[in-house]
Amino acid sequence: MDEQKPKGNAAEAEVEEETPVTRGPVQEIVVMIVVGLIAGFFSGLFGIGGGSIIVPALVWLGMTQRHAAATSLAAIIPLSISGVISYAMSGHVDWIAALLMVVGTIIGSQIGSWLLSRLSEVFLRWFFVAFLAFVVVSQLVLTPSRNSSIHLTVVKGILLVLLGVLIGMLSALLGIGGGAVTVPALSLLFGASDLIARGTSLLAMFPSAITGTFANWKRGLVHLKNGLIIGIAAACGTPLGAWVAAFVSAKVGSYLLAAYLFIILLRSAWTALKITPGIAPLPSRK
Repeated sequence: MDEQKPKGNAAEAEVEEETPVTRGPVQEIVVMIVVGLIAGFFSGLFGIGGGSIIVPALVWLGMTQRHAAATSLAAIIPLSISGVISYAMSGHVDWIAALLMVVGTIIGSQIGSWLLSRLSEVFLRWFFVAFLAFVVVSQLVLTPSRNSSIHLTVVKGILLVLLGVLIGMLSALLGIGGGAVTVPALSLLFGASDLIARGTSLLAMFPSAITGTFANWKRGLVHLKNGLIIGIAAACGTPLGAWVAAFVSAKVGSYLLAAYLFIILLRSAWTALKITPGIAPLPSRK
């Protein structure tokens, strides 16, 4: 894959280029389609954007963390559209709550995109690891209800906007849709059922994915063709995941999401360790 090299010092440049590109274009396309289908299925099942699958896959294919995050966010656009349609057809989307979060995500995605172009590769990778660890713990301690809904008040409305700001920042920084934060937050703080939380999460991430992708594209961080390949494939897998979600209990769904994210966490921590100065086997500088 062709990459645009971000500005930085020599040490950071070494980190950015640590993965040589040895795979052919056909193999890359096949990998991206498979990754998209898997990400789409889990997106529909858990109400997440799929970035926790897409970002590590793109890094494995040779992208830096920042380019992978930006490209993953572009892939989330068609994925979220497909997911919203799937959940809306069964009435599991809270449109007003999603709209309030969207107000915040538009602001947050711009802040996150600005930070993405300035933070180091090492910091981005460890931030991604810390984020995954937080979500795994939250899924293990939270058991959402299957039958509750969101009852809006003025205070909850303000909190939904603030939640949107956080989600928008995480989306742009990590290349995720923010669903891994949104789904537990909507259930724990706002009383949404697990299915409503997932459907509303997919709707709320759509505008931030668009605005964040546009901001990243202006900064030269998005590989748009690769994002579209993954996103279209993911859109095909999302309805199946949403269909399975309705047949899995809320408690089992939380445990499955925690197990899935824990595997991604281990892989991400290992790749972060390999590029961390003082831990990674980098050439000594005297």
